[in-house]
Amino acid sequence: MPPASPPQFTPTSIEDILYKQGLLRPEQLSAVKLESINTGQPPEKIIRDHNFVSSDQIAQAQATLLGIPFIKLEGKALSAEVVNLIPEPVARRYKLIPVEKQNDKLVVVMADPLDLQVVEFIERKAGLRVQRAFGMSEDIMKAISSAYSQNLTTDVASALRQVSESEGSNGQPQPEKAEVIREAPVANIVTQLLEFAVKANASDIHIEPEETQTRVRYRIDGILYEKIILPKKVHDALISRIKIMANLKIDERRLPQDGRFNFKYSNNDIDLRVSTVPISHGEKVVMRLLAKSTTPPTLQELGLRAVSLKNLETQLLRSHGIIIICGPTGSGKTTTLYSVLTKLSTTKVNILTVEDPIEYEIKGANQVQVNTTIGLTFASALRSFLRQDPNIILVGEIRDTETAELAVQAALTGHQVFSTLHTNSASGSLPRLLDMGIEPFLLASSVNAAVGQRILRKICSHCKAGMAASPEIRENISQVLGPLVTVPNNLMIYKGVGCQFCGHTGYLGRVGVYEVLVVSVKMMTLILKRAPTSEIEKLAVEEGMITLKQDGYLKVVEGMTTLEEVLRVAQD
Repeated sequence: MPPASPPQFTPTSIEDILYKQGLLRPEQLSAVKLESINTGQPPEKIIRDHNFVSSDQIAQAQATLLGIPFIKLEGKALSAEVVNLIPEPVARRYKLIPVEKQNDKLVVVMADPLDLQVVEFIERKAGLRVQRAFGMSEDIMKAISSAYSQNLTTDVASALRQVSESEGSNGQPQPEKAEVIREAPVANIVTQLLEFAVKANASDIHIEPEETQTRVRYRIDGILYEKIILPKKVHDALISRIKIMANLKIDERRLPQDGRFNFKYSNNDIDLRVSTVPISHGEKVVMRLLAKSTTPPTLQELGLRAVSLKNLETQLLRSHGIIIICGPTGSGKTTTLYSVLTKLSTTKVNILTVEDPIEYEIKGANQVQVNTTIGLTFASALRSFLRQDPNIILVGEIRDTETAELAVQAALTGHQVFSTLHTNSASGSLPRLLDMGIEPFLLASSVNAAVGQRILRKICSHCKAGMAASPEIRENISQVLGPLVTVPNNLMIYKGVGCQFCGHTGYLGRVGVYEVLVVSVKMMTLILKRAPTSEIEKLAVEEGMITLKQDGYLKVVEGMTTLEEVLRVAQD
């Protein structure tokens, strides 16, 4: 007789599903079942307590058991129209949130999808059939806090309803109400988007058209977060409203445009730089927010400390020469320059700056805005500055050979020059200037120091939690820091759990990491030899330079940021 086929295994519990998926080993499955019998605790709690699998995997297994989809809400942008089909108090009370509308169906993520009374209530409230999905309670509550936060979604949805009411049956604005659409609801949407940006301390707003919708993203602490989705029908009116505010041509949609306008909210006076660019599905707008009332932070507040701070302050005492601030776009170079100038600005010195754009007003400095349309460039302004009896000159950015040559000339004729350069490290700035055509002997004589920098997110102080560092992490930190610090065996590392203050990201605020390369006599020799970046960096480290990664790791040891954040921005 042929051998009997093994019985079919039909999962009937979460632990069985996890076992079938290969996430639980046989001995773990047995241990979970035994402990559940002995203690009466649910198997999923035991699995979570023993860290056998992640919370996401447990939730997915629960959804599989219920026969409904599992939806992870983290990072998912929600439509204002959809979210407001269910009032916030109802969403909070029953731990649910609507995520998508499909014809006559409403997809609702629920912590308890078996509560059919709630499902029936939602169907009556929204006038749509509910399609249930399962989500983790904490994810749903975070999504609710984000989606309904600061009334952004509610206010935008209200404005969208006014747009709908102002449209005829064919979806086009009725002639007599066209002005209402332009002036009231769409203007209100723009206002709400700007107010949310100010409240969330965002640096940029991205309004991006897609095929069927428009998404709005905010850059908060250097990271883009998708916050809201708008219907495509309001996109053109929204862009036109922003163009009017920025004094741009509303009928020009084929070419990029740049403009600016002011926005006041509460006690905040915000200057917005507006950039439009045509993309495949319409015009994209990016608005950079610059707070006028903000005074530049001090060098210590920026994150400079110990040897790096001492070396930079020593170079600031010199009456001539160039100090270059290096880093990619968005690494805080301009803020560092403003902090330096604020420190140096007194009635005894004449400070001239040429910038694109002027981001802060520095008391006592004479600041010039670049205007390429009339020929006012960095180079032409710098040439004029030399006839203005300056002590200190700030050039917003060295972009070309002409500007670089003029900066070197100014430094060699007894002026203190500050500028920025787009290189990945301080040591990379010297070869870059040589590539621009600056003679090695002139460069060696004129550059005093180069400062490399990045910006890290700080751990939120409201939800900061510590844990003992594993031996692997201690070894990694010890290798990177070397003789700079002795790593203790009981080293604690910290992270943010997530709370309402940080928008459940675990991070709140930012701090810089720096490396300060001083041009010594040995460094001058390498410049004259046109040495590569690697040799320059090796010598700088031998002479005591703390690298970007080392500075980041020191801030991890201090409990200021996380290892993941350092590796994100300062990895070699």
